[in-house]
Amino acid sequence: MLSRSASNLYWMGRYLERADFLCRLIDATVRLASLPASHGGAGPAWESAIKSAAVADAFEAKGLPVDEANVGHFLTLDPDNDSSIRRCLEAARSNGRAVRTSLTLETWEAVNDAWHEVQRFGSGVPDSSTLVRLVDSIKNSLLMFDGAAHRTQLRESTYWFLRLGTTVERADNTARLLDVKYHLLLPREEPVGGSLDYFQWTTLLRTVSALTAYRWVYRESVKPWLVADLLVFNRAMPRSLIACLEDAVWLLDQLAATRGRRGPANRIASASLRALAGTDIERLFQSGLHEFLEEFIGENNRLGNAIAEQYLF
Repeated sequence: MLSRSASNLYWMGRYLERADFLCRLIDATVRLASLPASHGGAGPAWESAIKSAAVADAFEAKGLPVDEANVGHFLTLDPDNDSSIRRCLEAARSNGRAVRTSLTLETWEAVNDAWHEVQRFGSGVPDSSTLVRLVDSIKNSLLMFDGAAHRTQLRESTYWFLRLGTTVERADNTARLLDVKYHLLLPREEPVGGSLDYFQWTTLLRTVSALTAYRWVYRESVKPWLVADLLVFNRAMPRSLIACLEDAVWLLDQLAATRGRRGPANRIASASLRALAGTDIERLFQSGLHEFLEEFIGENNRLGNAIAEQYLF
């Protein structure tokens, strides 16, 4: 496979996963913003959404108030935001077109349909009901893509590069979301374990489709350290950090077997997995969850750079 084709597939996976994450993030933020002002209210909720999406500087440069209309538009339909859902789907479709012959008809149509769906909403500022309909519609379209790729793509380099991009992006999104909730979202005057804290952690679990999984695994009320344990260390949870690293190691091993050589990306992914598997939630909280997540995000970026140097350039 040409490195350009590998790059198209890898970034197609990343952009689609980013669009899916933004849909989930907005859906969760709408829930948080419905709280009264005395319990966090809309302002902190939408501010946390901007930080979770890692676009705080770009939004601040626009000089707009932090509210549902402005943040919702910026994250969904704003053509000037390179990380908006619109731009992510546009980039994913462009990358998909470049490797159209490598994709099955069902996989390509799912990507194309998602792009056409977001086009249907235009580029104006959506009201509350439109925002909810938009993210629900795009989430459904992206679930169709996942199903089409899983059911119809050959298990070879095309599929592995596509899934590798998804995995790297997913790890970054989970880490950022967990960090924002733990480090930034709860007001200082609010007690840990209080009603607001409980609602926020529950909403975070809904964001990554993990609320049912949490209840199944722990069978008790939502506790911050158990949520962190689920999203960091639980190998059965598809969006956990350790599950993402395991997927990255496996996918890189498949690519190495196909090409007959390993490289820096394989070593970085394996080392990150060993380091994470060698600790637990108690030691992680003792050393600082925020510090750990910042380090993880940095290592995940290093892995992405190594993949680019090894395969994509």
